[in-house]
Amino acid sequence: MGKDVLSHSEVESLLGSIDPPRMASRPLVAPEINYPVNEQVPSRPQTMVSPYDFKRPEQIGKEPMSALQSMHEGFSRNFGTSMSALLRSIVEVKLTSVEQLTYGEFVSSLENPSCFNLLKVEPLEGNLILDINPSVLYPIIDRLLGGSNDSGFPTRRPLTEIELRLVRRITDLFIRDLKQAWSNVIDLDLAIDRVESNPQLVQIVPPDEVVVLISFELNLRNIRGMINLCIPFNSIEQISNKLTTKTWFNRGMKDSSEQSRQKISQQLTGAVVQLVVELVDTKISTADLLGLRVGDIITTEKDCQGMLPVTVEGVPKFHARPGAVKGQKAFQIESAIPTLENEDKTIRGIEAHSGQTVAAGRQ
Repeated sequence: MGKDVLSHSEVESLLGSIDPPRMASRPLVAPEINYPVNEQVPSRPQTMVSPYDFKRPEQIGKEPMSALQSMHEGFSRNFGTSMSALLRSIVEVKLTSVEQLTYGEFVSSLENPSCFNLLKVEPLEGNLILDINPSVLYPIIDRLLGGSNDSGFPTRRPLTEIELRLVRRITDLFIRDLKQAWSNVIDLDLAIDRVESNPQLVQIVPPDEVVVLISFELNLRNIRGMINLCIPFNSIEQISNKLTTKTWFNRGMKDSSEQSRQKISQQLTGAVVQLVVELVDTKISTADLLGLRVGDIITTEKDCQGMLPVTVEGVPKFHARPGAVKGQKAFQIESAIPTLENEDKTIRGIEAHSGQTVAAGRQ
């Protein structure tokens, strides 16, 4: 009988190994505080939590991204105009997004096959990628060949050699307008390296490398498609300090070159301007004005041999004398009216012909 009976200490150790202490299993409850009826319960401070994805780190700041968006908004309008002239049809190109993501995510979002263009860009490092969606590319090719840009064409095949030559006309326009859009930041030398149909075969950067994806939507009548421009972060890392809103809005404020001045001067040479010679300026009463008849002579204080002011688009420019040449009323330029600023090339050209007779009308 003594062998079958457990001692008190053995019973407690056995129960302790089976059932954990009750205090450990009780949930911790915050002590309840009773506030007075008229006193408001203090509210807990709101903590703003911003999600952060470690797989997609944002390496480019907000200001460079804003500058890229402003830059390519202007580019989209220019490229739409160029495409409209090429296809002789209204083409609308609209910037849809400028975002950061990894290169692997960008490649996995593309169709296969696709028109995957690798662009060499100097003096930047690496390559850029221009991807044209087949849903809009084949109707454009059909339009270039004289078709009706119908959307019922096969899109699940690589481009042929003839189609690649036609696509080159589109990419050349894209490169030309892209150079112009970036000219205020840096002068780019863009060229097509090669064209691939399978995006998975092109590995310009590691899959986890951050890239900037600039997406455009192209609308040709009832056909819509995407054009994507992929810029690796390592390509624009060195010029990120130039990608500022201030740099973008200061575009066009550089000193004009001699070539641009000559070009503007040549375009203005053929412009038609209004030339007015003021013969006389006098005053007359209303009663005399009502009594005027054909053949009446109005006397003025103006000397018939005096100088006449000549205005160009309402601006006084020359002094002239009245006269007649070969039965036509005319005036002769005698001198130029001095201005505060130096005369431009156009005025100096007219001054060089001072003394020549200019026909003003028929007698």
